[in-house]
Amino acid sequence: MNYADRRGPIQAPQQQSKAGDRRVCGPPLSAVSLPQRSTPWDGRPEPALGLNARIDAFGLLACLFVMLLSPAASRAGDRASAPPPGSSDPVYSLEAVLDFALTRNPTVASAEGTIDQNRGQQVAAYTYLNPSVSANSGVGRMRDLGLFDPSVRERVTEFNLSVGQPIEWPSKRAARQRASEAGVAAASAGLAETQLNLVADVKVAFYDLLLAQRALVLAQQNLATVEDVDKAVRTRVRLGESPQFEAIRSGVEVLKANQSLTRAANRVRVNRVMLDTLTAGSLGPTYAIDGQLHRVGPGFGIDILTERALTQHPTIVRLRKSVEQADHSLEFERQARVPNITIGGSYWREIGREAFTGGVTFPTPVWDRRQGEIISAFGSKRKGEAEFLRARNELIRNVSQHFQDAKTTADMIEVYEKGLLKQADEALRIAKFSFQQGASSLIEVLDAQRVQRQILLDYAQAQFDLSMSLALLERAVGGAI
Repeated sequence: MNYADRRGPIQAPQQQSKAGDRRVCGPPLSAVSLPQRSTPWDGRPEPALGLNARIDAFGLLACLFVMLLSPAASRAGDRASAPPPGSSDPVYSLEAVLDFALTRNPTVASAEGTIDQNRGQQVAAYTYLNPSVSANSGVGRMRDLGLFDPSVRERVTEFNLSVGQPIEWPSKRAARQRASEAGVAAASAGLAETQLNLVADVKVAFYDLLLAQRALVLAQQNLATVEDVDKAVRTRVRLGESPQFEAIRSGVEVLKANQSLTRAANRVRVNRVMLDTLTAGSLGPTYAIDGQLHRVGPGFGIDILTERALTQHPTIVRLRKSVEQADHSLEFERQARVPNITIGGSYWREIGREAFTGGVTFPTPVWDRRQGEIISAFGSKRKGEAEFLRARNELIRNVSQHFQDAKTTADMIEVYEKGLLKQADEALRIAKFSFQQGASSLIEVLDAQRVQRQILLDYAQAQFDLSMSLALLERAVGGAI
């Protein structure tokens, strides 16, 4: 089964080398020629700047926001999940991570060991009981009682050989064999169940790391934007075009952006460790992942998915086989009340005489008639039946819950794609236009950009929720949907 979702690679945005190297419609802000005060401030009103200088500065700032706060630049985080070009860290797809987990996770090896145990019990169930062989021999002398002479003895050799073969009751043997076969089938289903749960855990961890990587990219872009805005604001404050508190506010925005970047980087590191743990350390301390979050919901109806879960889910198969095994074990204990008989024969020789004898040994179950074993086996069967019903009801509930979660989240994503994202883009466009016309402050444009960034984060979170719901739905159904 191919558990991976094959999608096209996610392109990482182009990274800036240094803040001072950014180009915004021309030379950097530090290189802009603006009129400077020739004399110290004396309290008199300062003459207005020349018209051309104001137009140049105003146009530069407007161009800055057209380039940095455009929808294409803001939505780059929706496409980027891989590390920047030139990074030496390895990049893994979902399929590669699943291969590592399914081949190296110790829980899979433990489930395979359980199968080996049950196969050994099956081999033992099909073997016959071993025969028993006993032999005795001795050398001595016999006194001749007729002569009453102790010194007269006859040397004799005695020998005795006995062979016995236990014969098992046929119905008891058949019950034991059927129980062992059911045990192997249950263990095989247990392996499939372990793999299914591991695949779901890996997918959830993979999508969580993918979301963290996208949040990190958005945090990096936001920091770059607020740093440029802070420079522009401070330039305007220095020129007397903006009040001082705007510089303070922009500085606070830079600090907040740095904090957001730190939190995003820490989340990437934590989620990277969690995913690496599922692969038994196969991914290494530093790596990145490349993949896509889901955008559409399940393609089957809930009735079909529920039927699949109740018929082919590994948990259902395992518990059904466990009940079958308990039933055969109970039958074995009941048949075991009839003891095994032992057919034997012996050969003996003494004082020149020899003989062959045969016999049957039949234990008499007077006190121990396996009452305790029968009660224990019956209790195991009842427990298995109850566990089967509990798991069946839980699967029905999980399929319904995760199906509804996936459908609801898919509808939410559609709302984002058809309404909220466009509205956020339009609000940012209006804010930038208003700023260009001098009707709003630069901080208002920054607020619009922050709102759009939050909507992009919420959009990515909704995609993650859909991906997680689908992964859990696959686990509830018992396979890919």
